[in-house]
Amino acid sequence: MRDLIKIDALSKQPKYQQILNEVISSIEKGTLNHGQQLPSISELSSWQNVAKVTVAKAYEDLRKRGVIQAKHGKGFYVANTAVKGALNVFLLFDTLNAYKEILYFALKSRLPDGTQLSLFFHHYDRALFDDLITNNLNNYNYFVIMPHFNEDVSATLNRIPKDRLVIIDKAAEEVPGNYAAVFQDFENDIYSALKSGLDLLKKYKKLTLVLAKGQFQFVPDGIIKGFKRFCEDFEMDCQIADQFSADIIRKQEAYLLFADRDLIDFVKHVHRTGLHLGKDVGLISYDDTPMKEILEGGISVISTDFEQMGQTLSKIIDQKLTTKTANPSSLIRRKSL
Repeated sequence: MRDLIKIDALSKQPKYQQILNEVISSIEKGTLNHGQQLPSISELSSWQNVAKVTVAKAYEDLRKRGVIQAKHGKGFYVANTAVKGALNVFLLFDTLNAYKEILYFALKSRLPDGTQLSLFFHHYDRALFDDLITNNLNNYNYFVIMPHFNEDVSATLNRIPKDRLVIIDKAAEEVPGNYAAVFQDFENDIYSALKSGLDLLKKYKKLTLVLAKGQFQFVPDGIIKGFKRFCEDFEMDCQIADQFSADIIRKQEAYLLFADRDLIDFVKHVHRTGLHLGKDVGLISYDDTPMKEILEGGISVISTDFEQMGQTLSKIIDQKLTTKTANPSSLIRRKSL
C-alpha cells in the first residue's frame, strides 16, 4: 500500500494532480479494486512527504468524480472502477515528410474512438524540443516522442512519467526505467539490408552514402557505423559525402541517398546525361513512400515498415504496454539498383 501512490518531487506537475493520476492509473491497471481502501490522508502525507491539504484536495476531486467515497470514521474506498477516460496523446515528430504521414495515419486509424491526438514538430531544434515537452507535461496522458538528435536528450525525457512515455523510431538508451519504445536498430538494419543486396551492389565499382547535411534530414550515428562496417567486412570501395551535388555521380557507381530532394535531383541529372538507373548507376533511397514505388519504374529503398510501427504504437497506447520493440527493416529491391 505504501508504494501504491508515488509522488515525483522533481516533476513540474502539481502534487495533487499526481495523486489523482496515480489513483486512476492504479484502478485502470487493476492494482486498486472496487471497495479497496486507500491510504489515509495522514498516511499518504507522511509516506510521500506532501502536505495533508494537498492529499485532501486530490481525494476531494476523486470523490466529486465518483471514483472514491468517504466512509465516516473509516477512510476512503474505491467506489467506481469504470474510470478510463479518453486518451489525450502528445505526438512529437522531428519534421513532416511522406513516410511520417504513413506512420501518423496508421497510428490515428487504430486508436480508440475519442482519442485526441496533437501533433508537434521540433525541426531538430533542441531548445524547441525541450520547451514543447516541458510546457505540455500537465496537458496530456500519453507522450509519444521521436528523439531525433545525435546527443543525449534524457534530461528532458526523464521529466515525463515512464508509464506515459513512448519513444519511437530512435532508441533512447540513456533513458532508464520501464517505458515503451518502438525503434529502428539503425546500425544493424543498414548492415543487414546492404548485405542482402550484395549481389546487386557488386555490379558497381563504388558505393557512396550521401548524408544531406544542412537539410531537414536526420541521419543517426548508427547509420554511418553500420555503413562503414559493411564496407569493411565486404571490402567494398565506399565513401561518405556530406551533401549531394551532381558532380559526384559517376558511371558504374552506386549511391545511397537520404533526402527526397536529393533523390529528385539525382533522377533529373541521370535524365540529362542519358544514364540508366540500375545499369549505368545504382540508386538506393532511405525510407519507403508510395512515390518511390512508381518513380522511374521503382526506386530501391532501405526502409522500416512505418505502417507496422504505427500499428504497434497504437497497441502500446491502447493497452498501456511498456514493451520495447525493434521495428522490422529491410532492403526493397527495385529497378534503380
